[in-house]
Amino acid sequence: MDSLIQYSGIVASVWIVVGIYVTSLFYPNFSHSKQFCSELGAFGSPTQKLSPIINNYPLGLLFVLFGCYLVANFPTHIPTVFIGLMAIIHGLCTWVCGYFPMDADPYTKNPSRSCLIHSWSGMFMLLSFVIAPAIVIFSSDYSMPIRLISLICIIGCFYFAYRLKLAFKAETVPGTHQRLSYGFQILWLFVYSFFVVA
Repeated sequence: MDSLIQYSGIVASVWIVVGIYVTSLFYPNFSHSKQFCSELGAFGSPTQKLSPIINNYPLGLLFVLFGCYLVANFPTHIPTVFIGLMAIIHGLCTWVCGYFPMDADPYTKNPSRSCLIHSWSGMFMLLSFVIAPAIVIFSSDYSMPIRLISLICIIGCFYFAYRLKLAFKAETVPGTHQRLSYGFQILWLFVYSFFVVA
């Protein structure tokens, strides 16, 4: 079973891209550039119930499995254990985001309780996969290539998060910048997962 679980990080990295694309096919006129990924599961969306089933719930499981694999198989390597805990937190928050939908209008001035929970959970998702590569960067136990890739991914994540903030304020293409920002986090997970398996 361990031989399969160790690939869960790689599978999650691919699943999230395919899952979002497939779900969007059931949402008429969905715009990947203008709309957030979470709008696929927002209140009243055509894919409100479908999106968590395809994305949040299986992805959350994959993140948690990968985190558990790291903790269980590298119990004496503290940096890896903490990275495993971050992956578990990311998975749990992915479930929460799926269970508590965001509001249909991301620009609403008075977000619902569900939307607030969704947003805070999303923040913890962001932080978990910023802390994880940061651990790699500052740990001399890891090779220089994986530390450099981790640094690039954090810089990319923050750069596009900043662009996302500007695009959201201007109401232009926040979806593009959200995908690129989170994309750098998923790229890190993909590379790190290969590093662990190798």
